[in-house]
Amino acid sequence: QVQLVESGGGLVQAGGSLRLSCVASGRTFSGYAMGWFRQAPGKEREIVAAISGSGGSTYYADSVKGRFTISRDNAKNTVLMQMNSLKPEDTAVYYCAADRRPYLVAGSYEYDYWGQGTQVTVSS
Repeated sequence: QVQLVESGGGLVQAGGSLRLSCVASGRTFSGYAMGWFRQAPGKEREIVAAISGSGGSTYYADSVKGRFTISRDNAKNTVLMQMNSLKPEDTAVYYCAADRRPYLVAGSYEYDYWGQGTQVTVSS
């Protein structure tokens, strides 16, 4: 069992930046691919970015390419997402998720463990 705790959400003006953090429990963190998802009110959950267990492969949704960067520190059981040039349409609850497969399946939604989410609000 893996427990995930997100932090770093908040209110920011358009054009601003936030960094989301997700800390995972367990001793085999590098064995999990990790992803960030988001869900806006009235919309379905969508994948934002993902990273393989080693950190060597990444995936980004087209809507965030060039603005968001996902990274991980396996020694600290942490995955980060730096979000720059934020837009009002980035407003959502952001979720961290862990996939028991260490390799990255681009665009996959098949994750095994989920955090509780952190709210990101971007004002215009």
